[in-house]
Amino acid sequence: MTITMCHGNVSPMKTTTIRELRHDTTTVLGWVASGESVDVQRRGVSVALLSPQKRKQRIVKPDFLARIKVAYGDKILSTPASDLVSESRGDR
Repeated sequence: MTITMCHGNVSPMKTTTIRELRHDTTTVLGWVASGESVDVQRRGVSVALLSPQKRKQRIVKPDFLARIKVAYGDKILSTPASDLVSESRGDR
């Protein structure tokens, strides 16, 4: 397994042969899992490029408890919040 330069000496890319991939799959997939791309070659010709999956951005959920503490502090409401919401909607 070797390291070669691709894209005009911009980023290093590891290279492996199909035989090395077959015999040492765990190592090659370890490189990919750590964020590296690996060029797979057969008789010196590139046949595949193994690269890590793009990760989805984490969805940030609102912190409702923090919002309630900002609005009401440590004040304890005499009426449950669900009743207040129902009243404001006209359900009661």
